[in-house]
Amino acid sequence: MSPLEIAANGMATISILLAGRNSVHTWWTGITGCFLFAVLFFQASLYADVVLQIFFVVTSVLGWWHWMKGAQGNALRISRADFKKLAWTIPVGLLATAGYGALLHFFTDAYAPFVDSAVLVFSVVAQLLLMQRRLETWAFWLVVNSIAVPLYASRELYLTSFLYASYWINALVSWRWWQRSVANTASI
Repeated sequence: MSPLEIAANGMATISILLAGRNSVHTWWTGITGCFLFAVLFFQASLYADVVLQIFFVVTSVLGWWHWMKGAQGNALRISRADFKKLAWTIPVGLLATAGYGALLHFFTDAYAPFVDSAVLVFSVVAQLLLMQRRLETWAFWLVVNSIAVPLYASRELYLTSFLYASYWINALVSWRWWQRSVANTASI
């Protein structure tokens, strides 16, 4: 365990817990953690995860703004995603995983390029849903965490793997917490 892995995980944990509690501070803490993780994943030859961290930084800036001003100048509320719009995400995500995984496999020395690409692709979906404060973000984070835990453990990133297992539990708790928020908003 390096100081870099500890710092990256510390900031990411704070950000993830804040997201689950629907706090706008999730964004700046996440940006910090993503910069640190980009360096860590580059060192571990997990290149899809490096690209993912860059994506997270950009979308965190946009998400921060969107949560604060995204609904005609008002703070964005938690809501459900349209099922028809979500239905395409899994087959397209699997195709994107295969395509990006193939690129990494044939053109880099990436470790576990297809598994790493699955973490990338479904994290993108989850992040886009989080930016929109959609309840279904947590289902996708459960998938991502289920894939990421063994991947990171296989690269001896044990703290990261352990924390992603904890994030799996956090995603369950947060999903329930956001469901209550949606139900309370609907009853108003």
